[in-house]
Amino acid sequence: MGQKEMTALEDSVRGVVNAIVDPETGMSLGEMRMIKELKENEPGIVTIRFKPSSPFCPIALKIALDIKNAAASVEGVRRALVYCRDHVMESAINKTVNEAEAFPQSERRR
Repeated sequence: MGQKEMTALEDSVRGVVNAIVDPETGMSLGEMRMIKELKENEPGIVTIRFKPSSPFCPIALKIALDIKNAAASVEGVRRALVYCRDHVMESAINKTVNEAEAFPQSERRR
């Protein structure tokens, strides 16, 4: 079965997210192939799943927030949902990152 073609928004989001640099390695998330899935579920709402380089990665929350902020900066994105996979703290990370009130846009850009 053929793979679904990426939407223009998915392509734009993938570009900015893949360019994020992991401060521990100096490599981009794209180079490290950390983004496992990125899709536009409905217009303007994207879901991104990533896998940190280690199940004990000490900066997985920071990376998740960087992904969310980068995706949210793309014109046309109304909401970005980010999910960490295969990490010992993935449930807590996913809950923290995806609580809408936790990191309002105005607070993140100060």
